[in-house]
Amino acid sequence: MKILLIIPGSGDTFYCGNCFRDNLYAQALRRAGQDVVIMPLYLPLTDEAFRADTPLFFPATSYYVAQKFFGKGKMPRIFEKILDFPSVLRLASSFSGATSAKGMEQMTLSMIKGDDENFRKQTEKLIHWIVNHDRPDVIHLSSSMLIGIAKAIKNSINVPVVCSLQDEELWIDSLDNQYACEAWTSIRDGMGSIDRFVASSAFYRSAALNKIPEIGEVDVVYPGVHVEKYAALHYPTAPVIGFFYRMSHENGLDIVAQAFVKLKREQAIPNLKLKIGGGYTRENKRFVNRIRKILKPYRNDVIWSDSYNLDEHAAFYKDISLICVPVRFNEAAGLYLCEAFAAGKPAVAPDTGSFGEIAGDAGVLYVPNDSEHLAEALRKMLTNNDIYEKCKENALLLSRERYNGRITSESLLKIYEKYTSKP
Repeated sequence: MKILLIIPGSGDTFYCGNCFRDNLYAQALRRAGQDVVIMPLYLPLTDEAFRADTPLFFPATSYYVAQKFFGKGKMPRIFEKILDFPSVLRLASSFSGATSAKGMEQMTLSMIKGDDENFRKQTEKLIHWIVNHDRPDVIHLSSSMLIGIAKAIKNSINVPVVCSLQDEELWIDSLDNQYACEAWTSIRDGMGSIDRFVASSAFYRSAALNKIPEIGEVDVVYPGVHVEKYAALHYPTAPVIGFFYRMSHENGLDIVAQAFVKLKREQAIPNLKLKIGGGYTRENKRFVNRIRKILKPYRNDVIWSDSYNLDEHAAFYKDISLICVPVRFNEAAGLYLCEAFAAGKPAVAPDTGSFGEIAGDAGVLYVPNDSEHLAEALRKMLTNNDIYEKCKENALLLSRERYNGRITSESLLKIYEKYTSKP
């Protein structure tokens, strides 16, 4: 089966949950023998481990300027050529990673509504490429915030469209209220162009239905990793807490740092170490510097992986004892948990969002989400060998039976086959 996966690029400078979910989908489907074509939007995918198969569409630089300053009018071609130089796109990538839609209202609504001249210009290029490069059997959109593309595809070529749902409300609800309402209404209006929606957890399926009850049935497909790639043959001799996500306030790196310092001061866990990875952008640099100051008294026990490299991604989990990413929002899936479980590493996580569903008996959950209660949960996990071993066994079990790339590809293919004649 030929599958076209249309995904927003994040610039490859940090661990993006939605981007890596798309990466896992592509890897799993390819290992299952499927022909997967990756089409990037906004920013280029440059990492060898997740390289794009098509030109870049809707380049972030020119498309942002077109929406911000030309509205529904057409931007002069000369501006577009200058703004889409590779060097300008690389600069934009270094600034990528914003979690607030402030200033991006027009661009966000354009991608959802698909009713302006600049949007039509880009979709004409995208559809022309599809038509002239071996028509796919199914198209999978990374997010409902790309639903304008689905409408354009349905109006031009008769190809089934599947759409993922994951964390859209984090972006849309950060818009001013009038824009947020317009965005949700426009997604509701455009959902007829989607043949099937897919959520990454039962928790997020409920969250999506709460926002748009009319969306109807939504399939749940859990993230599935290449288990053999993550498998760890050893565990560190000294306990190591692992944080792996973009280093930011919303992802709770400061909560982990403060809990670690508290445990070190109390000397509660001998030889305790902290490993931090996942990368960050210029937007996060001041925050990261503040975390370094918090950890300075114990800097010899902190391992920093400043840069993010997709090829080295899986190796992070092999050198930790557990995964701990206390995000400040209701996470739709928590891919880092699924990855850590493949390495047999349990989780310590706040009892929020999907974590109860995703972690199950493979971790210790705590509330409220602050450093004091996190420190208590970490102490519980790392000082009681019976609890740790039981969580470790359940982590490996979940990895085999739920968060496995083979299971993910089978689930996706069953959905695709409902809308195409190709098994």
